[in-house]
Amino acid sequence: MLIKNGLVIDPTNQLEAVQDIYIKNGKIVKVQDFIDETQLADNEYIIDAKGYWVMPGAIDLHVHLREPGFEHKETIETGARSAAKGGVTTICAMPNTNPAVDSKETVEFIYSQAAKYSVVHVLQVGAITKGQEGIVLADIKEMKEAGICAISEDGKSVMDSKLLSEAMMIAKELDIPVLSHCEDEALAGGSMNEGKVSKMLGLPGIPKEAEDIIASRDIKIAASLNSKIHLCHVSTKGSGKLIKYSKEQGIKVTGEVCPHHFTLTEEDVDGVNTNTKMNPPLREVEDVQYLKEAIRDGVIDAIATDHAPHQADEKAKSYVDAPNGIIGLETMIPLTITELLNQGYLTKSTMVERLSVGPAKILGIDKGHLSIGAVADITIIDPVDVYIIKEEDIASKSKNTPFIGKEVQGRVKYTIVDGEIAYQHKKI
Repeated sequence: MLIKNGLVIDPTNQLEAVQDIYIKNGKIVKVQDFIDETQLADNEYIIDAKGYWVMPGAIDLHVHLREPGFEHKETIETGARSAAKGGVTTICAMPNTNPAVDSKETVEFIYSQAAKYSVVHVLQVGAITKGQEGIVLADIKEMKEAGICAISEDGKSVMDSKLLSEAMMIAKELDIPVLSHCEDEALAGGSMNEGKVSKMLGLPGIPKEAEDIIASRDIKIAASLNSKIHLCHVSTKGSGKLIKYSKEQGIKVTGEVCPHHFTLTEEDVDGVNTNTKMNPPLREVEDVQYLKEAIRDGVIDAIATDHAPHQADEKAKSYVDAPNGIIGLETMIPLTITELLNQGYLTKSTMVERLSVGPAKILGIDKGHLSIGAVADITIIDPVDVYIIKEEDIASKSKNTPFIGKEVQGRVKYTIVDGEIAYQHKKI
């Protein structure tokens, strides 16, 4: 395959220039000013990327594929198709399935399904405790042998600090990150951010302290062990400031922010549209502003979706009773361009750092760059295409997003995985 005339954006190699990229046997062979297509074999494919951006494939640290157990919401196959349409070449699947991914056998099942049905790379995250019940540690070492990329109790926090500390020590020994969902159970349980809007609507609130307290605890435990900690779906100014201070102290902490948390606020909640209900909830204007600046300044290392599919009948319940979460794989790149790059918070290069380079570093994997010899995971974007997000265009099995009807800029044109086209505009 030959990709011609695209603006290649590769921060790792300090490259932002119109270049041609030649791919052979799934690897990048050449990146240079001009490659003569007349020298190609007849069976080699040419993509004219003139006017497009060519970047390392996006990596999403935080995805719920729902399989096994909740296949009516999403499957590995449909989630992977959604990822490909969204320009995401690698997804990290969270373990809160049924059964939870807490054993070697379940990890092997996921990878077996992914090998059969996924058009993108799937990396499985293992549960910290058996059944995600917070009582007994899962066999983390055995799951690592089966191929997990990290551990997490996502959907809840491990409230037993001693148990979490033991898990962090094992993760440090295995050199895998701990992906922390920060939520104090005693303060959680509400339906939206606790504040003026929740009071006006009469909805139970979730205070910011529910996140900030556990973020502080988890960082302190990691610091005491000199181990890595990654904070999932950071939503508050308080948690962001904790990350900033901790990094300044040399603590090995990283963080991610979801597009809905840098795009929407609690003021977008009306108590009826349950596609604005997620955990952590949409926060205040000052939180959103701080998070945008934190993404810009590198306090936040990655943008991740927390892609959480639910069927329409599940989301049709009352605001209090409806499940938390929205899908996000297909809207991450256009929302990042629309809300961050176009508003001056990111450059093209820093956008790629947050979508690809940063996630790869957190996972410790050799991705996120377009070096010679690298695996050809590539996303090609039309940066000027303006369009309306429509439900009928969504590839995910579920359609639960508050962004239907929103005008965005930036459309994924090609997603290339291992040197093969996983998605070409409108065709998976």
